[in-house]
Amino acid sequence: MKVLQERIRQEGLILSDTVLKVDSFLNHQVDTELALQIGQEFKKLFGHQPITKVITIEASGIQFAMATAIALGVPFIYAKKKKAVTLSEAVYSAPVHSFTRQEDYLVSVSQKYLGPDDKVLIVDDFLATGAALVGLVDIVKESGADLLGVGCVIEKSFQEGRSLLENRGIKVHALARIASMSPGEIHFIDNESSLEKIKESAGC
Repeated sequence: MKVLQERIRQEGLILSDTVLKVDSFLNHQVDTELALQIGQEFKKLFGHQPITKVITIEASGIQFAMATAIALGVPFIYAKKKKAVTLSEAVYSAPVHSFTRQEDYLVSVSQKYLGPDDKVLIVDDFLATGAALVGLVDIVKESGADLLGVGCVIEKSFQEGRSLLENRGIKVHALARIASMSPGEIHFIDNESSLEKIKESAGC
């Protein structure tokens, strides 16, 4: 997705060779038009399948799961990191480790909204270590639903997340795949012949 790659080049802040900050347009302040375009792109990739639910984890995947669900015309669910007092019914749950926050938490989805009749697409903002997505995969498996694929906005392809999912036989699509990065430059996997310089305006 070229428009996404260009925004990452222009506004992404690369803090190290593993940490990319995109909170000016994706996961703190959100460019809503871009989010809707991302939803349409996931529809192009997965819309030929009989998807009945889109699922993500709160909070930064919500806008992309919602945009995708709108494009597909289906509901979306977000797994909650803490069980709310209003969530008194039975839940599916899985442990997840957050790479960015360096903490462990239990995510849960009400059994009322996910079951064996569902055909599920998982959508999230980042694919890196894969821990959050593996947690969602486990929840979908526990529910008896069919998992039809995983869509990620940005993938750090130099980390192990994709292989963890593909080793389980899961189809994975990422809209921007990063082969490598360091402060001042980024290398997308579909343009391996050159290093793309991050613009000075990004403040790297």
